[in-house]
Amino acid sequence: MLNRAHAVLVVVDFQDKLMPKDPEVVTAFLDNAVKLIQTAKTLDIPILVTEQYPEKLGGSTARIDEALGGTPRLPKLEFSCFANDGFREALAATGRRQCIVMGMETHICVLQTTLGLKDGGFEPYVVRDAVVSAKKAEYKAGLARLVQEGVPLVTAQMTIFELLRAAGTPEFKKMLPLLK
Repeated sequence: MLNRAHAVLVVVDFQDKLMPKDPEVVTAFLDNAVKLIQTAKTLDIPILVTEQYPEKLGGSTARIDEALGGTPRLPKLEFSCFANDGFREALAATGRRQCIVMGMETHICVLQTTLGLKDGGFEPYVVRDAVVSAKKAEYKAGLARLVQEGVPLVTAQMTIFELLRAAGTPEFKKMLPLLK
């Protein structure tokens, strides 16, 4: 089970050039991602943010950029965040072992990052409704591969409630508008 004292939120490559073309998919994906970012901020969970080759693909999409505020971005060329020295150093500096992974694309950067984390001795959880691929078939194939590899798939709501643990707390009350 997720534990906020052991968790880090991994935000992988939320960039416009990689977004699917279906506006409904994009809206739901970004809504869930923003909720998770706000949860991490409320619960003081570290956030690590990557951008794939930002010189060519641009920075984080506007909604994510706004939600993240001043959270530093880690540029990378590697498909796996875990293959990037700066990412591994930032992750080690958190001292956390549970990695809540969200982002794009499910079958490439999310998959390779997650498998790298798992092989590196971390405990990754992929948020299935906060990951996407440009093509639906690739999204499904990425999730299927993660399941084959024994990676837990969670939802944004499942993640939020596991991290909160109980109603009636100051954190729960602060999060309540997002939970309705």
